[in-house]
Amino acid sequence: MGRRKRRRLWLVVGGLAVLGVAVALVLSAFDDNLVFFHSPSDIAERQVPPDRRIRIGGLVQEGSVLRDGMTTEFTVTDMANDLRVRYVGLLPDLFREGQGVVAEGSLGTDGLFTASQVLAKHDENYMPPEVVDSLKRAGQWQHGPGGPESGGPKRGGT
Repeated sequence: MGRRKRRRLWLVVGGLAVLGVAVALVLSAFDDNLVFFHSPSDIAERQVPPDRRIRIGGLVQEGSVLRDGMTTEFTVTDMANDLRVRYVGLLPDLFREGQGVVAEGSLGTDGLFTASQVLAKHDENYMPPEVVDSLKRAGQWQHGPGGPESGGPKRGGT
């Protein structure tokens, strides 16, 4: 009878060890794929590790867009702080100055954000809540068609 109990105990302990390793691997993979969202103010206040994949959001600052072939540089602002962004590729049709934008990429040691993906938003209804809160704190929030700084009527679908 003692041998059976001991064998069961070892099976249970071995099963728990295997389960623990599996959970650790899943959490590790989840952490590697997790992309945190930040506004330019968050980045100015906190130390974001260089080369960590993050998302930034805010408004494309008026007069900040510079194009050189397929490379575009622009400034994302939440009206309190600004962040310079570089993107190589085709920008969405809705991308323009004064409109909301979300960019995914990493912050370099030089403070330049290198975007691997840029999403343009045609009004504030699609802006991340963190950016809306930041714009409200800065006193720049205007609810209505076309976003905080309306550039005219909405384009596209919903």
